Amino acid sequence: MTPAAAARLYARAFHKSRPWQESEFEALIGDPQVILCGDAFAMVIARIVLDEAEILTLATNPDRRRQGLARAALQTCETQLRAHNVQSVFLEVGADNLAAQALYRGFGYIQAGKRANYYRRSDGVAVTALILRKDLAAN
Repeated sequence: MTPAAAARLYARAFHKSRPWQESEFEALIGDPQVILCGDAFAMVIARIVLDEAEILTLATNPDRRRQGLARAALQTCETQLRAHNVQSVFLEVGADNLAAQALYRGFGYIQAGKRANYYRRSDGVAVTALILRKDLAAN
């Protein structure tokens, strides 16, 4: 996936947040510690640090939601993380993003904390981020 395609997908998926720019995706994709899984319809980007990883984003084209694309991208991501000997993975998800929370919980992620007013939506509303974690070594 090109940085331009990733930026387009992100902008469509997160229209209430500041879109990440193509240059930001270019820097991420060029980082050897970052993996990108998926395609122009659904993607997961994760950064590996030693034996831990952070999912930086999971984005799905709104026209293609509820088709299993995010699930497939997340499964591929976890497989690649295991291949890199990652033991645990964490992420932040908006407390208002119930669909994403359900996806992550279905994969065995559990809440490890929260960050009050972490996200700022385009309308100025502050949203709490839930910190979710999964032990990959146990699965």
